[in-house]
Amino acid sequence: MFEATASSRSSPADGVRAVVARWSARGVLVRDGVLTIALAPVVFAPVTAPVGAEFGDLTQRPYDGPGLLVAASLWLPLVLRRRWPGVCLALVAGACAIHELAGYPQTFASVGLYVALYSAGAHGERARGLRLVVSAAVAAGLFALFALGLHGRGSPQRVSDFVLMYLVLVACWAVGRSVRARRAGEEERRRIGAQMATARERARIARELHDVVTHHVTAMVVQADAAQYLLADAPDRVAVGLGAISDSGRRALTDLQHLLGVLKATDDGPYGPAPGRAVPGEPSHEAGRGSAPGDLGALVEQVRAAGQPVELTERGERRPLPSALELAVYRVVQEALTNALRHAPGHGTRVRVHHGEDAIEVEVTTGGAPARPAESAGPAVAAPRPLGGGGGHGLEGLRERVGVFGGELHAGALPDGGFAVRARIPAPAPAARRA
Repeated sequence: MFEATASSRSSPADGVRAVVARWSARGVLVRDGVLTIALAPVVFAPVTAPVGAEFGDLTQRPYDGPGLLVAASLWLPLVLRRRWPGVCLALVAGACAIHELAGYPQTFASVGLYVALYSAGAHGERARGLRLVVSAAVAAGLFALFALGLHGRGSPQRVSDFVLMYLVLVACWAVGRSVRARRAGEEERRRIGAQMATARERARIARELHDVVTHHVTAMVVQADAAQYLLADAPDRVAVGLGAISDSGRRALTDLQHLLGVLKATDDGPYGPAPGRAVPGEPSHEAGRGSAPGDLGALVEQVRAAGQPVELTERGERRPLPSALELAVYRVVQEALTNALRHAPGHGTRVRVHHGEDAIEVEVTTGGAPARPAESAGPAVAAPRPLGGGGGHGLEGLRERVGVFGGELHAGALPDGGFAVRARIPAPAPAARRA
């Protein structure tokens, strides 16, 4: 009952939207043709004739066959006003000149000249520089010949009157040109906005690539180094290390596939991603799905398998979070652990995550001295070599990512020679509290 009532109430609006959509889908030639023909009875009606334009104020003569054809040519060419605005203006202007010079009665259809001039400015080919000057000179010359013809036919209009008429005609064209310029400006702003949004999206994807590639490749290199030591000391554990390397490689490939899919989505059109795909500038959960964002336990286990002693401590009650915020927390921990693997392999690392009511606090600390080998450290506990290089922008990218949510990230050395990364990210209050 309720559904039927709601449907009946919304049907008129839906019907109007459907009609508008079908009308907009028609070509400009069809739409202009329908409007021109629909208004023809009004513009050719005798009651509207006194409203029409008159230039020469000559003695009028009644309409004849050619006169009716000329009068029709004042209005009907407007069918072409957007498809071929130059042709439309030429036909209407020529018909208007013949109509005035022949002294046919005044008609409202003569306003078609104003419409044609506006359409030429708004939809015609844009002329610049010398071409614009030449076009203006030709138009002024033709109007001067038209004025001389009216004067020769005995028109009482003075030079100042003809100048005023010409300025009115130029104003109609200028209004159309200004509309065209404003429309082009809006189009350019949309284009620039789309380019900027795409650039932001690409920068975000670059940060994701940095996080994914650096983390997984670092883990694979550390595991490979550890396997070399195990070949001599514990050959039976090499298979475990190689399995860890294989798992890291698969995770990296999965993450890269998702990121490349998002990257392709930014090239769908001139104005950014197609509907339903990643929105430029917005954090995307899809980009990190392969790394299971939010699954800190799996991340810690992966780092342990690479030979890094890691302890994970979570306090507070976990609750559903926006995917982008959950991904930010995950990336903070991932980047900190990656740095520990690269610059302090074998050093004890602690991950503390506090799920507060109004914020999530993350702290990752790495000790200044290597931890003693532990059985839980996985197969690669043989003090792998520190990885050189670096110089990336991982922490800077994290600061920007955390800052999007109004959070803060601090990173620096500890008194014992270790390193700490601390982040505080505001989180939405629980639903019960908001209620």
